[in-house]
Amino acid sequence: MSIAAPSNPKEITLRGIILGILITLIFTAAQVYLGLKVGLTFATSIPAAVISMALLSAFKDATIQENNIVQTIASAAGTLASVIFVLPGLLMIGWWAHVPFWPTFGACAIGGVLGVMYTVPLRRALVSQSNLPYPEGVAAAEVLKVGMASREGAAEGKAGLRAVIWGALTSALFAAGAAAKLLAAEVSVYFRTGSGATAGATGIGASSSLALIGAGHLMGITVGVAMGVGTIIAWGVLVPLMTSLTPAAAGVDAAGHALGIWSKQVRMIGAGVIGIAAIVTLAGLAKPILGGLTSAMETARKAKLEGAVLDRTEMDMPIFIVGLVTLIALVPAGWLLASFLQGGPLMSLAVPLVAVGVGYILIAGIFAAAVCGYMAGLIGSSNSPVSGIAILTILGAALSVGFVGRSVMGPEVAQALIAFALFVTTVVLAVAVIGNDNLQDLKTGQLVNATPWKQQVGLLIGVAAGSCVVPPVLELLNHANGFVGAPNLDSISSEPLAAPQALLISTLAKGVIGGDLQWDLLGYGVLIGLGLVVINFLLKKFSNDKYSLPPLGVGLAIYLPSAVITPVVIGAVTGWLFDRAVERKVGGESAKRIGVLVMSGFIVGESLFNVALAGLIVLSGKGEPLAVANSMSEGASMVVALIVGVAIVWGLYRWSARNGEAVHQK
Repeated sequence: MSIAAPSNPKEITLRGIILGILITLIFTAAQVYLGLKVGLTFATSIPAAVISMALLSAFKDATIQENNIVQTIASAAGTLASVIFVLPGLLMIGWWAHVPFWPTFGACAIGGVLGVMYTVPLRRALVSQSNLPYPEGVAAAEVLKVGMASREGAAEGKAGLRAVIWGALTSALFAAGAAAKLLAAEVSVYFRTGSGATAGATGIGASSSLALIGAGHLMGITVGVAMGVGTIIAWGVLVPLMTSLTPAAAGVDAAGHALGIWSKQVRMIGAGVIGIAAIVTLAGLAKPILGGLTSAMETARKAKLEGAVLDRTEMDMPIFIVGLVTLIALVPAGWLLASFLQGGPLMSLAVPLVAVGVGYILIAGIFAAAVCGYMAGLIGSSNSPVSGIAILTILGAALSVGFVGRSVMGPEVAQALIAFALFVTTVVLAVAVIGNDNLQDLKTGQLVNATPWKQQVGLLIGVAAGSCVVPPVLELLNHANGFVGAPNLDSISSEPLAAPQALLISTLAKGVIGGDLQWDLLGYGVLIGLGLVVINFLLKKFSNDKYSLPPLGVGLAIYLPSAVITPVVIGAVTGWLFDRAVERKVGGESAKRIGVLVMSGFIVGESLFNVALAGLIVLSGKGEPLAVANSMSEGASMVVALIVGVAIVWGLYRWSARNGEAVHQK
């Protein structure tokens, strides 16, 4: 479907900027909560595009390019929130007790601006002159085209907005039921695997979370199967084996035994799987990335020599502006790092540490942005192994700052070096994820005849808005819940958020600088990861790339709690079954898109409810302000949660199918 492009269409408008910022604020808050709970985030481009089209349809002069700018601004939410994969580590090591606004805002904003700048020169090589598939960028463009090109598309846009609202309302109510103790927060079962002194233990849990069901649907069946395999490896093999080798202490039940061994030993094996899978993935991308960069420079040289006049749809930010903004951004980056060290035990090393930090942000940032941008084109931004980039970045940062600080090493100095490494990694990760997002958005723009430089400006607006939201939401959740592994001296609730990625990153930083990393467990994980890499290679080869088993997905399932992974796997399977059930029916494609939006609503509704609940916890000073006294047993509340959850998911899938058919008939 082609879209006619006026010579100068309406793109950046005041109403579009305001709408994009409002969607960014909402989605960033949702993403921060989801990332802290499960260590995963979701792509916001498609739901943002649908909301934009439904609301801007009230204006007759709204264009597809204007809607594209709105989704470009809002997409910053799905990416910039990924800095919470690192930042809570500063709370976990006891460096911060609270999340300060300006250092956090500065790290997000500076990294985000550099992420946009670093990927501007890559657009031609990796987008307009590339055959990379950009699955999510293409999907967002198709949603925009369908929504703007026909009456049927307009009807689907309105149905899509209703889908987001219904999904959000039902998931918020379901989460409220769990907060009120009317539904079990988790459905789980743990048991002994044998008898006597060598008896092991294992089990399985599933969080009562529609957001996780939605996340599984959006990730797809391939990632879902990989996570299912990881769950079997963790809880079907490693936990029973290692609990049998480590007898339980007196009075410890099956759940305590299994969860204790998993948290202390099995998840470190999972960290090894994640690390090696990330390194292998990135190594495989080295050749195409270098080829793409070479092509970009050659194209730019030819265009300059031939004096070609560029079409509007090929106009990036001028390279002079890109270079100038990059250099200017390094000044506040240096000031930010220097102020981070102010008054601490590393003051005597401030100059060399700041120099190393700025140099690392510059060089590692360019590398991370290029790699992440390429991965967005290859597998989509949601599936990009950003955690792998974070692992490699923290290892490099820890080694670099550890080398500078080795002459004054001591307990306080070690903690300060770990904190500084985490802070530098936060900036580099912001560079990486925004670079990831920029190229995906530019692909969407290419398909709807947008102007690249206007999209790049739009993303900078999104970076600024998202950077304002991350610090207060993070501090609110810190004060209300706190995080696993942190002192949480000022937290009210007794149920800290897992923040699994930040826990992994801070553990690696402490291990590298302190020299006490559990290399044996990481080594076992590396061996398992290499085996998975081989299996994935063979599976793709013999199925002609039809099937795969992403090692990173398997590693995440070993590393993350089963309570988080199980509903994600269920969501992936039910989403696949739903898509297969409707694909041959009338309006099947519309039904699929509406189903995606319902699932996006699940994530937004539950996440925003829990952010609001955190606010209520802080205001009331009570850990469970909504809890209602009732006589239900734990088992009964699990059954109720299961029945209500199944009814909601089944009912809204049916609603999606009916609406897809109704849209097609209009």
